[in-house]
Amino acid sequence: MAADRFTDQMQAYGKWKSTLAKAIINYQSWLEKNQMSAADLELRIFELLEQLKSDSLTIAFVAEFARGKTELINAIFFSEYDRRLLPSEAGRTTMCPTELFYDTAENESYIRLLPIETRLEDTSISEHKKNPINWTNINLNTSSSEEMAEAFREVVNTKPVSQDQAHKLGLFDPEHDKGHINQDGSVDIPMWRHALISFPHPLLKEGLNILDTPGLNAMGAEPELTLNMLPNAQAVIFVLAADTGVTKSDMDMWTHHVKALNADARHARLVVLNKIDTLWDELKDEGSINSTIQAQCGTAAKMLDIDEKSVFPVSAQKGLLAKIRHDKELVEKSNILSLETILSTDILPKKQEIVRDNIVGEIGSMVNQSRDLISSRLNDANKQLKELQSLSGKNEDVIAHLLKKTRSEQAIYYKSVESFQANRKLFNEAHSELLGILSLNELDQLMSKTRKTMADTWTTVGLKNSMKAFFEVITNTIKQASERTDKSNMLIQGIYRKFNAEHNLGNTKPKLFSMSKYKRHMERLYHEADAYRKSPVTTMTEQSFVIKKFFISMVSHARNTFFNAHHEAETWGKAAMSPLVARIKEHKDQMEKRLESLRKINESRDTLQSRVAELERTAGTLNSQLADLNLLMDTLNQPLDSFIDNDSARVA
Repeated sequence: MAADRFTDQMQAYGKWKSTLAKAIINYQSWLEKNQMSAADLELRIFELLEQLKSDSLTIAFVAEFARGKTELINAIFFSEYDRRLLPSEAGRTTMCPTELFYDTAENESYIRLLPIETRLEDTSISEHKKNPINWTNINLNTSSSEEMAEAFREVVNTKPVSQDQAHKLGLFDPEHDKGHINQDGSVDIPMWRHALISFPHPLLKEGLNILDTPGLNAMGAEPELTLNMLPNAQAVIFVLAADTGVTKSDMDMWTHHVKALNADARHARLVVLNKIDTLWDELKDEGSINSTIQAQCGTAAKMLDIDEKSVFPVSAQKGLLAKIRHDKELVEKSNILSLETILSTDILPKKQEIVRDNIVGEIGSMVNQSRDLISSRLNDANKQLKELQSLSGKNEDVIAHLLKKTRSEQAIYYKSVESFQANRKLFNEAHSELLGILSLNELDQLMSKTRKTMADTWTTVGLKNSMKAFFEVITNTIKQASERTDKSNMLIQGIYRKFNAEHNLGNTKPKLFSMSKYKRHMERLYHEADAYRKSPVTTMTEQSFVIKKFFISMVSHARNTFFNAHHEAETWGKAAMSPLVARIKEHKDQMEKRLESLRKINESRDTLQSRVAELERTAGTLNSQLADLNLLMDTLNQPLDSFIDNDSARVA
């Protein structure tokens, strides 16, 4: 069905995000209008809007050479150019990792290419991305698909270098790559280490990012792909070829770079059996051909240890051709639309759930806090209104008794606030301990000590033992931080429950912190470091290069994980008590207003009717504010039209 096409769903997703952004802006305006805004709220709303603006859906394509991976990208996303946009013909294959997106910040089209020689520097790709001056820039003429296609060919260019230079770059193994030596003794290597391509394709403008990766050898040469880029993708499409089946290098790539992502439920893995047109035997009937294709899918599924339904047989080349020629019969035979349907009905809804959990969940929590606060004010206003209306015609003794009772309630409340402050101090101490565990200073000292130990060692065994010891220490540290987080969460939940029960403040709940994603990241990093440590290539490589690569690709990511965990924990700790503190302040203000009102009424009966009228106006205003917030909450909870079945992901 046309409605299932990925293009249509991606555009619907873009509209949903725009509606969500407007709702957040409306909430910001509501806070200002009702004088409930604060600096920390303004900052968090700004951060959420920026996060939504930069939100992207990343789909990574992973395969060995000559599996038709780039042709598959052309067929799914770029067929409207009526030509092969990305270079994917025979002999022209992806030589460096390539990211396709639209740069909304610079609002321009370009190809940026990072020279392969930068692999010798102490700088990661992510660090290089922050400085465009390190890249070779090619402007794109997006009005001509021919010129764009010609410009894209630069990505697959190679150049000859000496065997020694190729070895230093980690792109040549004298023992295993002898068949790749040119007649003059040189070796062809990729010209570029990484490519960034920005142009205003409708899907890219809606936030689609495509990561086209090179073969197994190049993946191993750039651990940042495995440690950072692939784990950050919402979907990883692993491409096999029907004419080769599952080869040893396919299995190695699946085992080391794709299968490991299964531990994270946020990632989808799809297996595509491409080039099924090689099985279209004109001497066989359609039933026999389909049986052969299904048998191939079954064999691939068994070898990869996955469900056969997870393997999608397609012909990317025929699919692209059929779309260009508008040949509906060939489009159907290529089975390309079945893959697009899965992207539409499975991958995008999962991405939306992530946005709901992160952005909608947080802004929804803020709106709920505002709603609880307004409801509390409304309940208090109605309670006072009922109380004052019952005083009409009563003598001064009744008013004095009520005044005395309210003062007694206030005294009891202040004592419980003292108890809250004591518990708050306990939480702050626990939070400080958590930040201490995630201390970057201690990590930096460990990094410095490890580098010195590795540089001073005389043996490969000593080198590898230092790597192992480093990751055992930081893995254990993350585990300690997780245990401390669990205790802090239990403590803050107890504080909220106790105060809510004592003062009937509704169901105000604290925001909890989780170390889960950092534990997952560290586990992946640990296994990657273990594989690097045990690799025979590491044994044969020069010591200084081994140390450099270890620190750039693995230790730097470990530090980044600690930095992000520390920052998030710090932000959480500062804001964790805010909802309860706001409710306590609100309750205190309302009690003081109530006492002041009773005192004035006790002094003058004329005050009673004016106070009743004032409370009636206040209740009307509060009801209007509550209606605005309820409408805003409905907008935040609005699902994509095509994703109605995902209502369970709504904000409560």
